[in-house]
Formats: sequence, structure tokens, C-alpha cells
Amino acid sequence: MSRKGNALGRLLENFSYHATKATGTSFAFICAAGVIVVWAASGPLFGFSDTWQLVINTGTTIVTFLMVFLIQRAQNKDANAIHLKLNEIVAALKGASNRLIDVEDMSEDEIAALRKYYRKLIVLAAKEDNLTNTHSIEEATTHHGTKHKKRPSKGTKSAKSAK
Repeated sequence: MSRKGNALGRLLENFSYHATKATGTSFAFICAAGVIVVWAASGPLFGFSDTWQLVINTGTTIVTFLMVFLIQRAQNKDANAIHLKLNEIVAALKGASNRLIDVEDMSEDEIAALRKYYRKLIVLAAKEDNLTNTHSIEEATTHHGTKHKKRPSKGTKSAKSAK
């Protein structure tokens, strides 16, 4: 990308940041509500004409259209930053499954397969005395039977012999 393109991108990023910060305030809401009140109050002055209605419809449509893109840009940046932070945490945690790094780039089918694995983890974890012992589905499957000796249930041979 050229230097001009980078400068334009930085300019739009800066504008997006400041505009979303400004429009997300109570003051901005009060201003917007004030515009609506002034418009409504001016209705009798303009005889509630079609032009009077067209002014507010056009104005709100334009603002809405532009705000959708502005907010989406800000959310994309925030989402990317959050994904990077979560990737760092997953990568740093011992025992965490590295398959979760960049999970947001997986297909819906791959995400459904991961969900299936983690549902299996929930079932295995429910059988454990200490839920914090298992950190990944791989560990749960491999170590499930070896982490804790199962306590004999009442009425079994080994429970009776222990008495």
C-alpha cells in the first residue's frame, strides 16, 4: 500500500475513533433528541408538509447510513484487538488447547466440531472431583481414568470389604 493510502487509512481511523467516542456520549444523545424536538415543534410552522417530513427522513437516513460504517469500523478494530489478547492468553496458558488460537478464522463446521469436543469435556469434567484438573479435551480424554481412582459405590464388593 502506498504512503498516501496509509495516510488516508490513519486519517479515517482517527476520525472513526473520535466520531464514535463523541457520538457515544450522553451529550450526543441529548443533541439528537433536541433536533427531533425542534423538528417536531416546527411542524405547525411548515404546515406538517411533505417537505417538512422529508427533511427529517432524509437527515436521519443519511446519519444512520454513515454511522453504520463508522461503528462497524470501530467494532472491527476492537474485535481484532480482543482476538489478539485472547490468542496471547491461550498461547501462554499451560494446558490450554492451541487449537483455539485464531478460532475466529475457522469455518462454521470447524467451530461446530470444537463445540462438540468441549461438550464432551463438560461431561468428563462432571465426573471429576476437582473440575480444575482438566484443561483441554486432549488431556480429558487421555487422563480421565488415571487422575482419580474411582470410589467404589455402596453395595459393591470392594465397598463391603473396606468395612
